[in-house]
Amino acid sequence: MKKTLALTLLAASFFAFVRPSATVTYQVDTHQSKIIWKGKKVTGEHYGNVSLSGGSLTATDGKLKGGSFETDLRTLTVTDLTDKDYNAKLVGHLKGDDFFAVEKHPVSKFVITRVTPLSGDQVTVAGKLTIKGITKDISFPATVKADAGKLTASAKIPVDRTQFDIKYRSANFFENLGDKAISNDFELDVTLVAPAASGAQARK
Repeated sequence: MKKTLALTLLAASFFAFVRPSATVTYQVDTHQSKIIWKGKKVTGEHYGNVSLSGGSLTATDGKLKGGSFETDLRTLTVTDLTDKDYNAKLVGHLKGDDFFAVEKHPVSKFVITRVTPLSGDQVTVAGKLTIKGITKDISFPATVKADAGKLTASAKIPVDRTQFDIKYRSANFFENLGDKAISNDFELDVTLVAPAASGAQARK
């Protein structure tokens, strides 16, 4: 009897300290989060903002496991040009068929398929990026921090626009462009701020 009681207490003590991992959903705050885009050409560069329209992240014990986010390309702006007419012209061109064809494809999306821990807060994120209805696999390094019921993820994501049928002034497809050539890659500087979803229950 004493032996059985001792084993029962030992087992209870063990399970009290060894708790199953809990997965929590974090809802992306579209107001605190931001995306800065940057595109380069032979004669310089342009940059601006685009707003997130939604997203969520999942983490187990504060470690990113999955998630997705969407951007509303209709909100795309240019912030490096002070001339209003030139600014409006460039924004209209970027939203047109030569680039993102926003009227036909107003939303782009990224879905995480794998997260590989590196060291500390550093991870490698792999996933599927959809632009203009075309989906491609990409991967990039990211920093993810969990603090006070909030997840913050940041990354600079290089994107080869030609994979998404954006070939305008690409030296890969047009000859003799000279100083009119535009780099195939553009960069997305992404910061996601995601508080734990209201009323979310940890899944064990």
